[in-house]
Amino acid sequence: MSGFTRDTKYYGDQLVYEALGSKWGRYHSTHCGCGRDWVSAHAESAGFTVVRSGRGFVALTGPGLTKGVDESALTVDALWEAVTGKPGKGRTEQIRIVDRSEKTEDKRKAANDRVYGARRERAAKPRAESAADKQIRYLITLASKVRRDRFDAEFNKAVMDTGVAPRGPDETTQAAVRRLTKAAAHKLITALAGSEHSSEGPRAEPALCYQQRKMKGFW
Repeated sequence: MSGFTRDTKYYGDQLVYEALGSKWGRYHSTHCGCGRDWVSAHAESAGFTVVRSGRGFVALTGPGLTKGVDESALTVDALWEAVTGKPGKGRTEQIRIVDRSEKTEDKRKAANDRVYGARRERAAKPRAESAADKQIRYLITLASKVRRDRFDAEFNKAVMDTGVAPRGPDETTQAAVRRLTKAAAHKLITALAGSEHSSEGPRAEPALCYQQRKMKGFW
């Protein structure tokens, strides 16, 4: 966005006009159409000075724009006439003052930390290693030997405080176990395999055929 600016970091005590390149380039092509660069061909030749330029903008100073003017009634008429060859409309603009004092910068950084601090901390933490293929295959085998409700209960215990969501009601076993971390998969395997081989003997759970296991979401 174009506008008059005071920014001590970039311009010291100078008042400048930051002109948006696409906007003023459009003005130039529409009203002049000479095919030359509007800054070098018109602005600079009219006595305006480029004090800073960046991606898509150029900061200018010069007579009638930022020098020898009433700062309470600033207009871009001088630049407009130089670039387009047409008289300005006398529309006044306000000055955008950028405060970069130490106190203001501290407040800005504190606000930034409140918004993005937790996100940066999460990004900095190493991601937990995903479950190995061997673990996934074994868990699918174990899941076929127990009831759905029992598997879900053990699954939800294994993922507690890991950041992995509990199993969804319509989520298949394959999809669920592929979301596990290596540690959570190990915990779930221990729970399922341990009870399978416990001294209490096998649970009295009905054996499920392939079609039943498929309907219950094991595949």
